[in-house]
Amino acid sequence: MYAIILAAGRGSRMGGLTSEQPKCLTTIAGRTLLDWQLAALREAGLNEIAVVRGYQAQQLKPSGCTFFENTKWSNTNMVATLACAREWLNRDDCLIAYSDILYHPDIITKLARHPGDLVISHDRDWLSLWRERFANPLEDAETFRCDTRGRLCEIGGRADTLEAIESQYMGLIKTTPAGWRQIQNLLANKSSEERNRLDMTAMFQRLIEQGVEIDAAPIRGRWCEVDCKNDLDIYQRHIAQANGWRHDWRWEALPL
Repeated sequence: MYAIILAAGRGSRMGGLTSEQPKCLTTIAGRTLLDWQLAALREAGLNEIAVVRGYQAQQLKPSGCTFFENTKWSNTNMVATLACAREWLNRDDCLIAYSDILYHPDIITKLARHPGDLVISHDRDWLSLWRERFANPLEDAETFRCDTRGRLCEIGGRADTLEAIESQYMGLIKTTPAGWRQIQNLLANKSSEERNRLDMTAMFQRLIEQGVEIDAAPIRGRWCEVDCKNDLDIYQRHIAQANGWRHDWRWEALPL
């Protein structure tokens, strides 16, 4: 299995921290987000890794990686960035990761082993993390529901109550070449403008509506996302305190 890290965007919500460097070069516990991801992927046995670059691409040069380029990064969304790695997606099973998340290697191992042509990881213990990050978790959290077989049946909508949210998508995906063909079929019926605007959860919802099966691999904690400077401050504070917060890392040098 190959791994693809989507790192084309600037991450404007990080403010000045990304004014001169890509978001994934933000440092936490002494290492960049990108370095933590590469370490997690390699510990899980994924050594063929590609980085899809865009904003400040020349700064992203991790050793041992293949590079794809999204030269239109400022006018496109995550799905368009993913499509830049079509060479690998057409050919091999791939694990896809957003570049602004941290995760334990065990999550990668579980996702890689989960059957299905399209599979996403999701956190059933999401609420404790969201309550740390937001005064009102409903301001950011999106709907997420699975059926009794563990297949995704709703994602990406706005929720009026916490009860409408069973779990939360993490930005980790597994796809086979057959799964990628399902995505390509969806994109082929959209204009270039629609493809450029499409975000990942909206894409999943469109696939569900067309009858495509998306499997969901549940986890409980041991990950986090860095969406803005407030997130970074929260994680650094918990790491410094080493107080056992369940979403703090406990892997290698990180006191999670």
